[in-house]
Amino acid sequence: MKIMKKIFSTGLILSVSLLANMASADDRHGFEVTVTNITKGEVFTPIMVASHRHGVKLFEIGEPVDQDLETLAESGNTQPLSTSLLTSGLALDVVTAEGPLLPGNTVTLRVETNKRNTHVSVASMLVPSNDAFFAVNGIHGPRGYKTKTVYSPAYDAGSEINDELCANIPGPPFACTGEGFNAESGEGYVYIHPGIQGNGDLDSATYDWNNPVAKITIKRIKTN
Repeated sequence: MKIMKKIFSTGLILSVSLLANMASADDRHGFEVTVTNITKGEVFTPIMVASHRHGVKLFEIGEPVDQDLETLAESGNTQPLSTSLLTSGLALDVVTAEGPLLPGNTVTLRVETNKRNTHVSVASMLVPSNDAFFAVNGIHGPRGYKTKTVYSPAYDAGSEINDELCANIPGPPFACTGEGFNAESGEGYVYIHPGIQGNGDLDSATYDWNNPVAKITIKRIKTN
């Protein structure tokens, strides 16, 4: 009888463990993030999407950006910001699109999520510009299998003066082929970008925009 009890007890433990593992597998979810470029003439550099916990922010309006976001806003390079989010443990998953997003086009990216990492951030540079970017700045993803749609204005990183000179604007194969990131300072804080004024090498009739610049739809999906 003791042996039977032990066998039954062991079997029960194994069954509970198996059910727990099955439940864990069934509970694998992600966010499907679809971004549409709704500008007339600006191109989005490869878009970064991150899933993370509550309280993580890429920036604060009216405050200086850190160097990782400055690099993204001036050059379109998402690698420093992606690496920082992952190595610090602030993000569960970070992905970047394979290529740029032209006006009127859409791209969909997927990131893993779990019960703790329920928030989403998205960021990309607008080119041609000195340091314009759009962003979803740490919003709660949709619950259930619903969708959430938000619109982003263009932000100015405040890290580079908007001289609109091609020598200071990256962008192959777009309008300019100048430098990307530099350590020089700009206005010193993040604010809503005023758009392309046509003061330098950029034609405002071609590259200016009216906010918002990006449509972002987030959908919760099963990933197993």
